Amino acid sequence: MVQPYLDHFGLTEPPFSKEIPDSDLWLPSSKQAIVEALLEALDERASVVVVGEPGVGKTCVLRALRHRIPAAGFRLTYYYNATLGRRDFYRHLCHAVGIAPAATAGSLFYALSRHVEERAAERVHPVFLLDESHLLHQDTLDHLHILLNYAWDSRALLSLVLVGLPELRERLALRRNRSLYSRIHHRFEVSALTPEDTAEYLRMRLTRAGCHREVFASDAIVVLHEATVGAMRDLDRLAAHALRETARKKRKLVERDVVTRVVEADTRERDR
Repeated sequence: MVQPYLDHFGLTEPPFSKEIPDSDLWLPSSKQAIVEALLEALDERASVVVVGEPGVGKTCVLRALRHRIPAAGFRLTYYYNATLGRRDFYRHLCHAVGIAPAATAGSLFYALSRHVEERAAERVHPVFLLDESHLLHQDTLDHLHILLNYAWDSRALLSLVLVGLPELRERLALRRNRSLYSRIHHRFEVSALTPEDTAEYLRMRLTRAGCHREVFASDAIVVLHEATVGAMRDLDRLAAHALRETARKKRKLVERDVVTRVVEADTRERDR
C-alpha cells in the first residue's frame, strides 16, 4: 500500500526506512574514518572495541564494514545474542560459523578453536563481530581472551570486534577483564551527527527516495538536530513523522512549527 505522503512529496519509497542496501548507506566523514580504521585493524589481524550511544550509527558503521571487507581473505561472522551464558554463547557461535555444536562447554570451545585454525590454514582470517557486547555475561568475558590464544599466544588467527554502548568500555576496563582488554589494541567511539551532518543526511535520504528538492526548512532541521542530539535512529523516526504531518497539511515544505509539534508529541509519548 502506497502511503499518501509519498505521492505528496514525489517519493518512490519511504525515505527513512532501515531497509537500505549496504552499498547505499551514507556516512559522514567521521564515521567513514572509523570504517577505514576498522579495515586497517582487521588487516593487521587485530581485535577492536567500538562503542557509541544508542542510535548514533554503530550499525551503519558495521554494515559499511561488511560491504567493504575483502571476501577473499576474511570470513565475517555477526553475532548479536549477547545475553547468553558462556556455553550457550559458544553453542550459538558454532551455529553462526556453520559447525555442528558439541554437547559440553569444552567441546564447543575446541570446535571453535579448530574452526579458526582451519581457516588460517586456508589463508582466511575469521572475524567474530559481537554486537550488544555490553550485555555479555561476565563468565563469557572471563573466557574470550582464551579464544584469541593460539600457538602459545604467538599467532593472530582471529579478530574480535566488540560493539556496544559506552558501558562496554567501562566493563572492559575493570581489573577482572584486563586479560581481554589488553588484547584489544584498537578502541573507537562512534559519535553523534553534527548539525551539518544532519542536514546532509536528510538531503541524501530524500534524494535516494526520488525527491531532489529541499524539503526541510533550515530552521526545521535545527529543531530536528537539537531534539535528536544527532542520533540517526531518532532522526529517521521524527523526520518521517514530520513528512506525514506536512503532507496532511498539504504543504510542500516541512517547516519549524510542524517539526516542533512532532517533537513535542514524541516527548509526551516517551514520558508517559
